[in-house]
Amino acid sequence: MSQAKSFVVETSPSELRERYLATRAFTARLCESLEAEDCVIQSMRDVSPTRWHLAHTTWFFEEFALGRFADERPFHPAFKYLFNSYYNAVGAQFPRSERGMLSRPTVAEVWAYRDDVDRRLAGRLAESDDAQLAYIVELGIQHEQQHQELILTDIKHVLSRNPLFPVYREAPARDDDSPGSMRPPAAEWLEHDEAIYEIGHTGPGFAYDNESPRHRVLLEDFMIASRPVNCGEYLQFMADDGYRRAELWLSAGWQTVQQEGWQAPLYWHERPEGWSQFTLAGLRPLDPAEPVCHVSYFEADAFARWAGARLPTEAEWEVASAAVSSEQGNFADTLLAAGAALHPAAPPTEDVGAVRMFGDVWQWTASPYTAYPGYAPPDGALGEYNGKFMCNQFVLRGGSCATSSNHIRATYRNFFPPEARWQFCGFRLAR
Repeated sequence: MSQAKSFVVETSPSELRERYLATRAFTARLCESLEAEDCVIQSMRDVSPTRWHLAHTTWFFEEFALGRFADERPFHPAFKYLFNSYYNAVGAQFPRSERGMLSRPTVAEVWAYRDDVDRRLAGRLAESDDAQLAYIVELGIQHEQQHQELILTDIKHVLSRNPLFPVYREAPARDDDSPGSMRPPAAEWLEHDEAIYEIGHTGPGFAYDNESPRHRVLLEDFMIASRPVNCGEYLQFMADDGYRRAELWLSAGWQTVQQEGWQAPLYWHERPEGWSQFTLAGLRPLDPAEPVCHVSYFEADAFARWAGARLPTEAEWEVASAAVSSEQGNFADTLLAAGAALHPAAPPTEDVGAVRMFGDVWQWTASPYTAYPGYAPPDGALGEYNGKFMCNQFVLRGGSCATSSNHIRATYRNFFPPEARWQFCGFRLAR
């Protein structure tokens, strides 16, 4: 059964309205430190300007939620074309690669657009108990949380292209803010027995359609590392000519390394005093205990081969995460509340067992992004949300320091092409 037909919003209309407004307010909070000039730049094709994210998430609610009411009129008729991302059933879309070419609408006009849609939709939610409207608004909330993460990852790439290395948000320095200040603990190998396991979403609560149906998988004996690979370990891979040894790389990965000139993870900079990396708090010395971040599937796979290991499958990852609380990691909302850096953090040295399964860095798996057995996309335009991207991409699990803590779960399937590096992507090993 498709997600659109099976998912029921269990909160009251007033609670859903408050969640909607809180989600929209958090998006605004993420933009507080940005100038209008920051919000219009598109630094590469995969990056969208902050202004576009603000407008697109608003268009989603206007098109799919307010569009259910015959007496609603669009804020601006051209926005349906400008801010539709990929919904072919809705109509044509402005080219993705040219989103940074537009000077209008202004950032101020987009904020006015958001305010208008918020006012109209909040009013509708206050007076309606329509189950389908509730479903669309819940999906829209989850969709906006995804774009909150993209606002952070995209503005990081935008600011990284500036030789001034602008700071998105100030963060406290570490106790000893210098390379080599922390000695990362050795990872342990956690064993799991051969068995038939069940994976995938079931039961109450929101989940995307690609997380279902729940189904059985046979897993052989496997071991998974207790924590993600850290920067210190990745430096060893680099020092052993990891980026210059073709035998470590998949053919497509080696070709990408040659074409792009990769020599280190994205945002790493080698200086006379050692390695630094650009963060949302500016340029900071590399901490070897932090999870390595902003690496592609190709780099994760090459490192695993160099280390005599492999990447876990998504089924192995989900099984290993079953007994782990999703609250243990670092997430965007908790880091903001604590005044901490929006950046992956080293796991506490006293922790045992599987740590950092959630938060900090998305973790590449060896699994291509395909449909689960029995999967069927929802009907209509919303059926384009996930299913049509099941080609030439790999699954990542666990969330990152740019993800909201109430947006992640063990069954969540993120996906990106194997060359993608601008997301907060890391990995852990398996055998």
